[in-house]
Amino acid sequence: MSTVALSSALGALPARFRRERLLIVGCGDVGSRVARNLAQGAGAGRMRVMALTSSPDRRVALRQLGATPVLGNLDDAASLRRLAGVATRVLHLAPPPTEGGGRDAWWRDPRTQALGRVLRMRRLPASLVYASTSGVYGDCAGALVREERLLAPSTPRAQRRVDAEAAVRHLGRAGVRASILRIPGIYAPDREGGTPRARLLKGTPVLEAADDVFTNHIHADDLARACMAALWRGRAQRVYNVSDGHHLRMGDYFDLAADLYGLPRPPRIARSAAKEQLPLVLLSFMSESRRLDNQRMVQELGLRLQFPDVATGLSARPAA
Repeated sequence: MSTVALSSALGALPARFRRERLLIVGCGDVGSRVARNLAQGAGAGRMRVMALTSSPDRRVALRQLGATPVLGNLDDAASLRRLAGVATRVLHLAPPPTEGGGRDAWWRDPRTQALGRVLRMRRLPASLVYASTSGVYGDCAGALVREERLLAPSTPRAQRRVDAEAAVRHLGRAGVRASILRIPGIYAPDREGGTPRARLLKGTPVLEAADDVFTNHIHADDLARACMAALWRGRAQRVYNVSDGHHLRMGDYFDLAADLYGLPRPPRIARSAAKEQLPLVLLSFMSESRRLDNQRMVQELGLRLQFPDVATGLSARPAA
């Protein structure tokens, strides 16, 4: 959401309600971009940004972003009680735990469950945005994927995201205007590990054209803007594919990046050879092919992308 639109939206409220309070849960790279945008924007004086952190050492950095640190740990439900009723809006960017909800509930996301319970303890926030993953769709054999598609998660981490989405929908039924963002690969030159450069330098192979899969991307700055737009414009119980809408085969993406960086293009190998040479985590990303349709994001959230394709985004100089 633009700062002008935010200022206009807040200005339309009665004076006693103009002090919005946003809680960012999972204030990593994208959350930091959101906090920085709001601190520097036209609505800064009317917005208090809070950021949940489990690390006392991060408090200084969060304050420098313009956010008030709130100590708490999503893996310790008792530490979250202070969050009850503190926010008018919540941006939930925290991923599920790596191992899920335990040996007998590997598909659960206890973190989102715990957050939902504490938010229901007192006055509910007006809106909540949850950052999910496009991995919940599973392999779509290169099909164009809209938000209505049935979910078919094929990995434990994607299944835990499905569980988190269900918890967010439960909050929606309790009265929160909940929006779910399904996000593909996030990139940015100023994001740690946010470009293919390191992988290109290692010479990691990609699939040959006959076996290659479609991938989808979103620049971290555009994702931060999508999060803000959804907090104010997202429809209740609505899912949005947050993608630049530019569809590339994975190998073509790495070829494009190699050409931009003046590096050798990665070698191409057959899928059968990849199973022997590449780690399982990397293979899992090479086993799913889909093209995300982003029209709902564009039309309903009114988001005009600053980086409409990866060539533009990878070539851009980071903001000072």
